[in-house]
Amino acid sequence: MRWKLKSKPDSATTKKLAHELSINTKLASILVQRGITSFDEAKHFFRPSLEDLHDPFLMKDMEKAVSRIEKAIQNNEQILIYGDYDVDGTTSVSLMYTYLKQQYSNIATYIPDRYKEGYGVSYQGIDFAADNDFSLIIALDCGIKAIEKVAYAKEKGIDFIICDHHKPGDEIPKATAVLNPKRVDCEYPYKELCGCGVGFKLIQALASKGNKELDELLPLLDLVATAIAADIVPMTGENRILAYYGLKVINEQPRIGIHALIKNLEKKELTISDVVFIIAPRINAAGRIKHANYAVELLTSSNEELASEIATAIEEFNGHRKELDKEITAAALVQIEENDEIERFTTVVYDEDWHKGVIGIVASRLTETYYRPTIVFTKSEGKLAASARSVKGFDVYDALHKCSEFIEQFGGHKYAAGLTILPENYESFKNKFEEVVKNSIDEDLLTPEIVVDTELEFSDISPKFYRILQQMAPFGPENRKPIFKSSSVRDNGYGKRVGQDKTHLKLSLFQGKPESVINAIGFSLGDKIDHINNDFDILYQLDENTWNGRTSLQLQLKDLK
Repeated sequence: MRWKLKSKPDSATTKKLAHELSINTKLASILVQRGITSFDEAKHFFRPSLEDLHDPFLMKDMEKAVSRIEKAIQNNEQILIYGDYDVDGTTSVSLMYTYLKQQYSNIATYIPDRYKEGYGVSYQGIDFAADNDFSLIIALDCGIKAIEKVAYAKEKGIDFIICDHHKPGDEIPKATAVLNPKRVDCEYPYKELCGCGVGFKLIQALASKGNKELDELLPLLDLVATAIAADIVPMTGENRILAYYGLKVINEQPRIGIHALIKNLEKKELTISDVVFIIAPRINAAGRIKHANYAVELLTSSNEELASEIATAIEEFNGHRKELDKEITAAALVQIEENDEIERFTTVVYDEDWHKGVIGIVASRLTETYYRPTIVFTKSEGKLAASARSVKGFDVYDALHKCSEFIEQFGGHKYAAGLTILPENYESFKNKFEEVVKNSIDEDLLTPEIVVDTELEFSDISPKFYRILQQMAPFGPENRKPIFKSSSVRDNGYGKRVGQDKTHLKLSLFQGKPESVINAIGFSLGDKIDHINNDFDILYQLDENTWNGRTSLQLQLKDLK
């Protein structure tokens, strides 16, 4: 594990900000590192406001999209809301359906089958629309590369509005409107929205045309926050505002479906991290194990009893997903060892019987184990389908582009992608991918790195310090929960391994004076118990621990040396 201390920001700027905000310089330096250098910027950061959302009509084609939907409603046309089967796609569809259904009844939803249709817009979906007299499809979280499919729909008299956030290719589909802030010809100021975020901007535009206030859209933001958390987009700008308010909705007045998923949790208040690890996997499990329609049905339900039934079914899917994930990860690790591929720059594994719904999770697990760009293949509809995951700092999408001679189709992001190849190209692709990564990756990137915000003395830590840190939430990419380093700390002699398999480390630490002790927990750090006999350095995040009704600050250890 590499420790990388962020460079210290300009001290004059830090001192000035600390003075303006009446906070200590350590907190001020964390803010300056995140681009917050003035009282005004800090105010916008600590007090996110819906008023700071951009005008949706700054997005290219927004006017066209709004006009086409208004025309469809006027002419009583059938509208099909189409989305991908992951969390971003199902929340997007649920979002658009919830909003339009309040004022218009001729709408339906469509999620492609992960196994029969695959990712994105499908010919089956378009045929379904044609057979059922839909004349407008609103595609969410997909469609930016559906050039032939949009043309096919046009031949059948069906118009498309595309709301996507994936990287466009050289050509844009000839749809009625293509909303995507990543279009090179789109001047929208914030480029990092997820698919559900782009869908929300369309709703914001429709609402403003209907003279609705932004506050009226607040109940929709539980879905947007869930998508932002699950899709791992930067927690900056508009994403941070939408996630902040969406989290409030989840905690105070979630929709019936989300409430059904979380009602048995003991936690009083959910964080973005809880959305990532509790809500998102369950929504995803529907599409992975059965069909993502379950997720849409849950998220759009207005019947508590029905929502509770679906939530119970989804809980079962999630349990099954966990079992599959465990089995396939174990089999993949055996395959890597048997093929003598531990020393490679990449991990590429394949088994025709692996469940397509969990190969993305398995790719993430393998990346955690060997920490290198990873692709997991299985057989699907006569071809090989795969999920790719990367390590921090390496663009796996770009690497796949360089292997495109062996790929049928691919799409995705810098750190996660999906692809399809022909079975006969597997070995050629595997060798080419290894060669591309080997020749282009900085070898430092193959060792996990922990980025440290700043050094702290234990004397810096106080309830006020922690309170201000908490106000920096919601945390996520580009606004990570701060990680601190403290040097020359000691355990008071009661340090021990804890947990079912003794994999965790529980310590009581002091720095300088033994009488001032702070508790620490290090998950999966049990094997480092030999490092605590003398002085050692630690990396940690600040947390609270409640025990026997008493809440105190504790350190959540990330590493120690």
